[in-house]
Amino acid sequence: MTSSKVSGVSRAASLPAALGSAWMIGAAFFFALMGGLVKKAGQDFGYGFYELVFWRTIFGVISLGLLAKLKGYTFKTRYLSAHISRGFAGTLGLVLFFYGLTHLSLATATTLNYTSALFLALLSVFVLKEHISRQMILALLLGFVGIMVLLRPTFAAGEEISGVIGLGSGLCAGWAYLQVRELSQLGEPSWRVVFYFSLVATITSAILSQVGGWHPVTGRSLVYLLSLGITATLGQICLTLAYQYGRKFVAASLSYLTVVFATLLGVVWLDDVIHWQEILGMGIIVGSGILSSIPVHKK
Repeated sequence: MTSSKVSGVSRAASLPAALGSAWMIGAAFFFALMGGLVKKAGQDFGYGFYELVFWRTIFGVISLGLLAKLKGYTFKTRYLSAHISRGFAGTLGLVLFFYGLTHLSLATATTLNYTSALFLALLSVFVLKEHISRQMILALLLGFVGIMVLLRPTFAAGEEISGVIGLGSGLCAGWAYLQVRELSQLGEPSWRVVFYFSLVATITSAILSQVGGWHPVTGRSLVYLLSLGITATLGQICLTLAYQYGRKFVAASLSYLTVVFATLLGVVWLDDVIHWQEILGMGIIVGSGILSSIPVHKK
């Protein structure tokens, strides 16, 4: 093969990886913007986090349901109980995350939710009895040091409950991701996993909102609520395409740009005040998450 042909093949091979990275950057931006919209809708219109979860997921149910119908996909599954279990775990994680978003800074709540990678690693060891490498042990230790540093200003401000609930969202998200992995191993397509999660979350949040009381929807608030659903759906689409076309480690590392975008949006748009300890904690947690996603090559 000539050098020009080799160069052409190399460029062609690198194009999907570059597209994967671009999709992940898009996903990070949309998810950060979604978090900002949740916080803004809660602050400006008084929507509770149950209601916000409903508006976040109902859009996914409708859009995914229509798309599946148009493409002739089947909703029938042999693993309905597994989908429901994953749905409840994901719903609880989303409810706790949205609580954190409405009570903490956008950057802090987002970073705490992204501890899901650390909890996923722990759950894989204790639940699935997987082997843990020295690299993963180091990542976990760094991650939990970062959590302590990040939460120190929150605890000092008397917001211990909000901080713990925000951290709980990461634990629940890690548990949900563990179940997603098991469903994938069973051969369930990703669209069906997302659809059933959205369906369970929509029904659960609607019931909780009915108990707690709905807030009226105005013309101005509807813009925020629809934007919340749209950005969440776009983020999910970009995330799926990123892992489909990109390199797994690069995609996982770039996903932490959500924390960067959330920090910038929080300061510029929401007037959040970020302490140096929070920035340090975020950096440690992001670093530990990237370290945990690096593949370990066995000799």
